[in-house]
Amino acid sequence: MVIRGGTIVDGTGAAPFAGDVAISGGQIAAVGQVDGTGAEEIDASGLIVTPGFVDVHTHYDGQITWENRLAPSSDHGVTTVVMGNCGVGFAPVRPGDHHLMIKLMEGVEDIPEVVMAEGVPFNWSSFPEYLDALDQREADVDFATQIPHSPLRVFVMGQRGADLEPPTLDDLAEMRRCVAEAVNAGALGVASSRNLFHRFRSGALAPSVTTEIDEVVALAQGLRDAGGGIFQCNPNLDNDAETELALFRQITEATGCPVTFSLIHMPTRPDNWSRYIAGIRQARADGLPIRAQFMPRPMGVLYGLDLSFNPFSLNPSFRAIATLPLAEKVAAMRDPALRARLIAEEPEDPNPAFVGLIKAISALYRIQDPADYNFAWEDSLQAEAARLGKPVREVIYDALLEDEGHAILCAYSSDVPDYLASTADLIGDEGTIVALGDGGAHYGMICDAAYTTYLLTGRMGRDGIDLPRAIRALTSIPAGSVGLNDRGVLAPGYKADVNVIDLGRLSLHRPRVKADLPAGGKRLSQKAQGYVATIVSGAVTYREGAATGALPGRLVRGRREGPATQAADASAKAMA
Repeated sequence: MVIRGGTIVDGTGAAPFAGDVAISGGQIAAVGQVDGTGAEEIDASGLIVTPGFVDVHTHYDGQITWENRLAPSSDHGVTTVVMGNCGVGFAPVRPGDHHLMIKLMEGVEDIPEVVMAEGVPFNWSSFPEYLDALDQREADVDFATQIPHSPLRVFVMGQRGADLEPPTLDDLAEMRRCVAEAVNAGALGVASSRNLFHRFRSGALAPSVTTEIDEVVALAQGLRDAGGGIFQCNPNLDNDAETELALFRQITEATGCPVTFSLIHMPTRPDNWSRYIAGIRQARADGLPIRAQFMPRPMGVLYGLDLSFNPFSLNPSFRAIATLPLAEKVAAMRDPALRARLIAEEPEDPNPAFVGLIKAISALYRIQDPADYNFAWEDSLQAEAARLGKPVREVIYDALLEDEGHAILCAYSSDVPDYLASTADLIGDEGTIVALGDGGAHYGMICDAAYTTYLLTGRMGRDGIDLPRAIRALTSIPAGSVGLNDRGVLAPGYKADVNVIDLGRLSLHRPRVKADLPAGGKRLSQKAQGYVATIVSGAVTYREGAATGALPGRLVRGRREGPATQAADASAKAMA
């Protein structure tokens, strides 16, 4: 294949240049002027040609077992995903604990229980067996994974692990052994969570959340035993940044393994953001490989009558209509008596995290088509209520009923202009990774996996963010952060994962709800226009946003060296 006459943005941060890209045998064969013709040619005149995007924070652990398309990520130029984040997943698992793992994913990642019960085959027990099962899967993107802490804890400790009991020395040794075994079999690392929002639907905490430092360090020692790997963690958002950073430093000082963690702006701890950034920079100055994963826009929870939550969904009077078809739900909510009750009531739920999702809303915004996420306060329903002189809850209620109940409202965790300013110098920085799209999870409340398209449409040209910097932030930086150094760059010898993009037409559509999960489950989908072609391992997987049917994506087992390192290793072996 030859991609002819495009503007090449190679993923290194170098200036764009005009040229061709030749592909052969699933690798980049040449970049620059390519003579002769390819078996297939793509005319890239007026278009940009980039490496495929790498998303290191997804939750496709279940989806990859029941379908071949890892959307919405693959709709947005992503060609490699990393799963098993936040310490949750489906392996290792004993036969009697399948339901427990399903309930955990239901609570933490908002995936309906019935979807997983029907969709996940559980034809494995140990983590190596899980990887063997994934090895049989084909997809539209490559996929890699990490061993998650919560299933591992229950696998080793049984009910004691689920009940948050402290481990014995034997338990710690076995967890350490299992991590090493997983990495030796092909896991990229281990993932944990200390986030108090990570709970079962009942409100009980996920098994990993309250574990002590000795257990966390035992997991990291398993990485060292296997010769390395990534330690990914979702920190305790209620702690001071310094407390969490001290743990991350302890992990990497004890094992030499890189640590990546989720950097999330919390309105309750606004000063933590800058303190985390300062701590990362100090750690890297000290030679410690600690990086933060962050979203290029504020994290947005979506609310709607056809979604997991809306501002009235936990109110007592809503329960009677919660499971009605959308049209019937809309008709019921137009009844003045029910309207008055719902507006007057307060949310109730045994899970405090879910109540918090409702009570923490400070501003709500309508998502239009095309979707523009750079909201100003004046765009909010709260500002609209003030202009109209109406109670804000009435304005929100009426907005939910727009478009016959298909309206989708967005709540952000922080002010948009402030967030954009605070992240401007993080995009393309070696100590931070653009991520946290959570593709494959939160099917009915979050649709952030399109962050790749947002970065190229909503942030380009602002705050000094240019095209080379943005593309590097989506390609070589995330790939290198998890040891996948064979991709993310357009140069000879690298993997032939490529995007051909019409920047002038690139835009995001509004998220839509579709019922295409196992057992008829619903999920949010979000499309884009402007991706002329997406290529994985030299095969075109999407043309103008439409799937071609090609499924070249495979499980990536373990770290990958880049072409320069591979050549050096081959030379050394030849000399020996």
